[in-house]
Amino acid sequence: MAGMSSLVRIVNAGVPGSQNRVDVVLRDGIVASVNPAGTDLASHGAMPAGAHTAFSAHTSNAADTGSTPTPTPAAPPPPPPAAAPADETTINADGLWIIPGLWDCHTHFTQWAKTLGRLDLINARSAAEAMDMLHRHLDERRAAGTLDPDAFVVGMRFRHSLWADDEQPTLAAIDAVTGDQPVALSSADMHCGWVNSAAARRLGVHVDESGLVGELEWFNAYTTFDKAPGAAEETDRLLREAEQDAASKGVVGIRDYEMAENIDTWINRFAAGINGLRVDAGVYPERLQVAIDAGWHTGKELPGSAGLGHVGAMKLISDGSLNTRSAYCSTSYSGIEPPTYGTLSYTPQQIEDYMRLATEHGFDIACHAIGDEANTIVLNAAAATHAHGSIEHAQMLKPVDIPRFAELGLTASIQPQHAMDDRDVITRFWANPAGIPYPFKALHDAGAMLRMGSDAPVAPLDPWLAISAAVFGAESSDREPFQPEQCLDVRTSLSASTATGRDRLAAGDPADVVLLDTDPYCVSAPEAMRAMSEHVVMTLLRGERMY
Repeated sequence: MAGMSSLVRIVNAGVPGSQNRVDVVLRDGIVASVNPAGTDLASHGAMPAGAHTAFSAHTSNAADTGSTPTPTPAAPPPPPPAAAPADETTINADGLWIIPGLWDCHTHFTQWAKTLGRLDLINARSAAEAMDMLHRHLDERRAAGTLDPDAFVVGMRFRHSLWADDEQPTLAAIDAVTGDQPVALSSADMHCGWVNSAAARRLGVHVDESGLVGELEWFNAYTTFDKAPGAAEETDRLLREAEQDAASKGVVGIRDYEMAENIDTWINRFAAGINGLRVDAGVYPERLQVAIDAGWHTGKELPGSAGLGHVGAMKLISDGSLNTRSAYCSTSYSGIEPPTYGTLSYTPQQIEDYMRLATEHGFDIACHAIGDEANTIVLNAAAATHAHGSIEHAQMLKPVDIPRFAELGLTASIQPQHAMDDRDVITRFWANPAGIPYPFKALHDAGAMLRMGSDAPVAPLDPWLAISAAVFGAESSDREPFQPEQCLDVRTSLSASTATGRDRLAAGDPADVVLLDTDPYCVSAPEAMRAMSEHVVMTLLRGERMY
């Protein structure tokens, strides 16, 4: 981590959505005080003896918003430190806006990092286009001498649910392009794979003429790629790159639901100096008893993480996804014969049993549920077990289930960018849903706590994309908003992207801070909000500069 003193003063920083400016003191990794700009901080015991370093952050002449001021309450003076820090840093934030550090509350971080070094097929509009991209990728690697004929070539994020019926994946098409080179492509939602014959043999999976591998078999097969020679070193490099990329967007923390053993993995990563983010490491049901026997529980600090790493929730996947037509619904999918309703990954009793085991041993739950019927089953299980935690995705909900989130004290962990990616798929496969797709505002109005994330690599790890999707309901001003009645305001969306659930700093918060050269409350178009990462001037984690 980039070094900075244990005491940092940020002076004259703007409060987004208001005309207020504040002075903020960060001491020993905590927000010590937030006071109106110009306050004599020395009178509050904030000024240390010793060296003093001052510098000005990059600024722009951003105008006041003109909106109604929202006062930031002054905190009571903190107790004087037992020993004053040796030095102090002052950041002149004139012309900048200050917000809490951002979190991505649903990631598969290893897989996201690997997208930075793998073939990305997100822009392919047909199987033929995907194969053209793959062909060029293979040719480029052969020319560069980096194509090992015995190693898997892995691609990411193809979206065949948006392709025409006569443009779907086939085994013949991928075999024709790849020959004996083992190639495996993961769908954008990571719930299925498209593999060639060579990869199918290596993975030990059966494929029909489509070349597609179903979700449960694909989840197991996918871990094979991480065991290849040199994979560990390459992964570490990409993880460091991904952490820096996240910091450049104002991100200070993630909830990691990588489909692997996460606790020991992150302990080892922190020991290796991969420590640029706060991490809550999730545990999958099949590993839950081992974690319990080892004494872990949600919130327990990971050794060697210096307080940055903690055990997260038990992550349980109850059903599939919309794009693979496997999200479990109460009504059948449109235009598919014979009728299909999706699939459950576990029986309702198994879901309840895992929730009970988690709850009785101090684990929160983070339960993936996309289809309306899956959400009903998960909510019923939570009610029966008194589980606490979150429902991940909550993409389609029956109206009767929406108030249950608040009633049960469950967080709705949503990924608004998915609504942008799926809006056309919804029209195609959920033409007559029994529930409401992506009911963001309905959940908020019913009192549910919202947390936002990306599900990276399904969508990019960039909270500003999620905020934009939630606020504007469109990726471009050229397209009508999707379900405008479900759009959220900026404050709600920004608050849902922080650890504290607030868009304002307060005394006692972690010293995780982002400085922006544009007030996000002034942004009036989706293009501008999606570009807000370009306006991140500085990201501090525990008072230390990461970007």
